[in-house]
Amino acid sequence: MNKFSVLGVKISDASVDEIQEFVLKKCKNNEKVFLLSGNVHSLNIALTIPWFREFVSSSSLVICDGIGPIIGARILGYRFKNPRLTFADWIYSLSEFCAKKGLSLFFLGAKPGIAKKARERMKSMYPDLEVVGTHHGYFKKSGEENEKVIELINQVKPNLLIVGFGMPLQEKWLIENYKKIDANVFLTGGACFDYASGTLRRGPKWMTDHGLEWLARLIIEPRRLLKRYLIGNIVFLIRILKESGFLFRITRP
Repeated sequence: MNKFSVLGVKISDASVDEIQEFVLKKCKNNEKVFLLSGNVHSLNIALTIPWFREFVSSSSLVICDGIGPIIGARILGYRFKNPRLTFADWIYSLSEFCAKKGLSLFFLGAKPGIAKKARERMKSMYPDLEVVGTHHGYFKKSGEENEKVIELINQVKPNLLIVGFGMPLQEKWLIENYKKIDANVFLTGGACFDYASGTLRRGPKWMTDHGLEWLARLIIEPRRLLKRYLIGNIVFLIRILKESGFLFRITRP
């Protein structure tokens, strides 16, 4: 699969089937790999936090999660063949795939009770799905409490661990703890459990299908997402135009 560099981060132009076959292969080979999200928010963070940039750049697969990287890539002269893949959509296809292939999952994140509710909902849709454990994300990320969570995960040894703490906390936690965790594929899911559980509603399909999910999310959660989307999107666009050389051309005397 091709990879395109957007603001220095290589994002994979991968289909759902390619990503899921990649997951299956890594689980069968008992390897440890990261599948991270490439969106405007993560790319902006990567340009301001060096450890985050290094982690994302060195991960096995960065999924195109949003319309922003697609637009950015076009301005830079690249074109993604595959559509964006948000975790809010992918968790259903991934769950169905894992149920068919016998891969187990652990849901880690969100407020107390949300990950458990997401498991129940996924199980109702895919009865053969093995979600071997859940735990909320509101625990101390170091010390005894953190070790107990890791022990809980290691007791069931999931093939896939989905971590939904939000950026960059989920990435920082993985960096500090993944070597101690008995799992194969580590995925960063953000708010995926809120969506999968039905706790957080998504925008109408006409918006999510036409690159306006960011606007729908902003309307639904204006307080939390105002800075991320309004300011973040503008900053991202300026950075893309600067990288493309466009700003230099229009400001050159």
